[in-house]
Amino acid sequence: MAADNISSVTEFILAGLTDKPGLQLPLFFLFLGFYVVTVVGNLGLITLIGLNCHLHTPMYLFLFNLSFIDFSYSSAIIPKMLVSFVSKKNIISYTGCMTQFFFFAFFVISEAFILSAMAYDRYVAICKPLLYTVTMSPQVCLFLLLGVYGMGIWKAIAHTVNVLFLTFCADNLLNHYMCDFLPLLELSCNSSYMNLLVLFVLVAITIGVPIVTIFLSYGFILSSIFHISSTEGRSKAFSTCSSHIMAVFLFFGSGTFAYLKPPSIIPLDQGKVCTLFYTIVVPMLNPVIYSLRNKDVKLAMKKTLGRITFS
Repeated sequence: MAADNISSVTEFILAGLTDKPGLQLPLFFLFLGFYVVTVVGNLGLITLIGLNCHLHTPMYLFLFNLSFIDFSYSSAIIPKMLVSFVSKKNIISYTGCMTQFFFFAFFVISEAFILSAMAYDRYVAICKPLLYTVTMSPQVCLFLLLGVYGMGIWKAIAHTVNVLFLTFCADNLLNHYMCDFLPLLELSCNSSYMNLLVLFVLVAITIGVPIVTIFLSYGFILSSIFHISSTEGRSKAFSTCSSHIMAVFLFFGSGTFAYLKPPSIIPLDQGKVCTLFYTIVVPMLNPVIYSLRNKDVKLAMKKTLGRITFS
């Protein structure tokens, strides 16, 4: 019976952000602009880090991967979202929906863990500067990155399997601009408390483990900063961490608000707005956050532009 139900829905119609005709075209250009900024910003940061040897350090290795992740999951979502603004029906196949959901989950979960790896890197740099080179060796960085992407794959598979257990009968209008778990759960005809519990546990671990790591790292960092005697030293340490704290707040704040509150408290339409922050706004802002306050990135940009100008 389950197999028959699943086969009865071979495609979904994505409702998008709004059904008001007058807003479709302005929203298309708005989100197209967001996507262009996201692509240029993240690929630009990846290129700068790759071309400049002085940025080949653990901190920028993690930033390189953060930009790759941001670019990737924006590209998994926004192009299909843009279609909904210029077409009468934004149709996605069942297989395409599951594929989009898997890659969305993989990259979002990977971002949560790359942010915790970046916090650990800052902890070692500020609290144990003399041991930094040894502690954050290439082998350790590789191990951390394998952990980041390993957790991303494992939990994305778990989330996707949870979705595959849902059956869909006749209704195929998905009240979202992408394939996400909560709207799929609402649409299914066999959703259960167990599906929601599995989601809650997986999301709690995905958010909880990195958040604990980040809080512990910054707890030790703040303690070390307050023991720095010079005002200049404290200011430099705070400046080093402020960009990361801002990125963490935006990403985890919107993610927690979207997933860890009961659907009865946050209606699905409001949940779509929350999802916008960490799927579209955060990937767009991260390159800006990490470059505007970063002297090394500004120097790399000047050098790269100088090479292009005089070549």
